[in-house]
Amino acid sequence: MIKYRNPYYWVFLILFLPVVGSIIYLVTQVYNKRDAEKITSEITHIINPTKKIKDLEKQLAFSESYQNRVNLADAYLENSDYENAIRHYKDALDGNFQNDFYVIKNMIEAFYKLGDYKGVLEYAESIKTHSEFKKSRTQFLYGLALEKEGKPDDAEDNLKCIDVRFSFYNERLIYAKFLLSRNKNTEAKDILEAIASEAQHMTRPNRRLYRTTILEAEKVLQTL
Repeated sequence: MIKYRNPYYWVFLILFLPVVGSIIYLVTQVYNKRDAEKITSEITHIINPTKKIKDLEKQLAFSESYQNRVNLADAYLENSDYENAIRHYKDALDGNFQNDFYVIKNMIEAFYKLGDYKGVLEYAESIKTHSEFKKSRTQFLYGLALEKEGKPDDAEDNLKCIDVRFSFYNERLIYAKFLLSRNKNTEAKDILEAIASEAQHMTRPNRRLYRTTILEAEKVLQTL
């Protein structure tokens, strides 16, 4: 209380009601203040994403830890600076965290956005046996990269794992289009009909979020 120079009446509350007074002080003056600062910081980073990167660069310069480097790489990824994101993810992996699934899956995302499909395949191969790889967006990107590299059968084996009801709507639409490209119209139609049906049970926020996907699925259905 003295450190933050709060009004003097807190002295009486803390001294005469030590337990209750201290709890009230901590909740109202410490934790709420921290929450407010955190929210303000997050808003600033949304408005000015480069500030977040600069702040994280300073943190990394001050303490070159694994987590600080990953945090900076994440910020670059969020800002669509995929080359710098990959560079810092690779530097992080050079330490003692060669099998860090989180870092590798983010690298795969960055490689795919850059159109570096060989990079996707190389790193996906290293985590294929990980439990979190199955039925994940990472496996989906792996499947798309396999298609780009001329391996449609292997691609389908991985893409079909993303066909999970009430989830992965954008990915399932892409998978349905992939099946259509292989003249598997019946399988594609089943997926598109499922998306259209599930849309009827979505919450209003989700319908807004996936509106474009739903409309596209219904549009493709009309052509079948």
